[in-house]
Amino acid sequence: MLPRTQGVKMSNFNFLVCSFIFLQMWSFLLVAAEDDSSSEVKIEVMFKPMECSKKSKRGDLMNVHYDGYLAKDGTQFYCSRSDKAGHPQWFVLGVGQVIKGLDQGMNDMCPGEKRKITVPPSLGFGKEGKDPVVPPNATLVFEVELYSVSKGPRNMEAFREIDLDQDKSLTKEEVKRYLKLDYERSGTPKDDAFYDKIMEDIFKKNDLDVNGLITSKEYNVYQHDEL
Repeated sequence: MLPRTQGVKMSNFNFLVCSFIFLQMWSFLLVAAEDDSSSEVKIEVMFKPMECSKKSKRGDLMNVHYDGYLAKDGTQFYCSRSDKAGHPQWFVLGVGQVIKGLDQGMNDMCPGEKRKITVPPSLGFGKEGKDPVVPPNATLVFEVELYSVSKGPRNMEAFREIDLDQDKSLTKEEVKRYLKLDYERSGTPKDDAFYDKIMEDIFKKNDLDVNGLITSKEYNVYQHDEL
């Protein structure tokens, strides 16, 4: 039988060993949670309309609102409703205009659908993060609401439809007309200010030489479809 003092020492020693092991395991779990580079995008559908005649795919023009949070502590680092006068964001799906995780997570969505998308670091901002809002190796959570999805303008079939005079370049009037027709066909017509805002964003991102026209080369982000 151990002397009382020796038993106390052994108990203290065992406590320290267990504490050390616990701290090591906890540190490992925290690192694993942050450095989730081998994981895929996780999608949770929060709401989906009963009718869905059109689903998003690569090359489609998306109109969405989304909020971004850090998975670690829930800190919000982005809100589209407070950025750029609160307009929904416009971008082409699958061509790198947003982080890879969102490009993947917003595929196959219906207009009106809401999703919660969890993005691992490898498909977000990676080891570098994004100063000052996103730290390195951060897992991100986005709450996304899709308002509309249309053919382009990135699809060559849509280009031909927009290009009324067939001169292989798009004017602002041609783009606006196409947008109006597309929304009217979907049963969701808007006012002129709405179309003007979309058109402004499209030309800002695609009229690279700022001459008031979008050429077939500027339009064709895939660089393999032929007109």
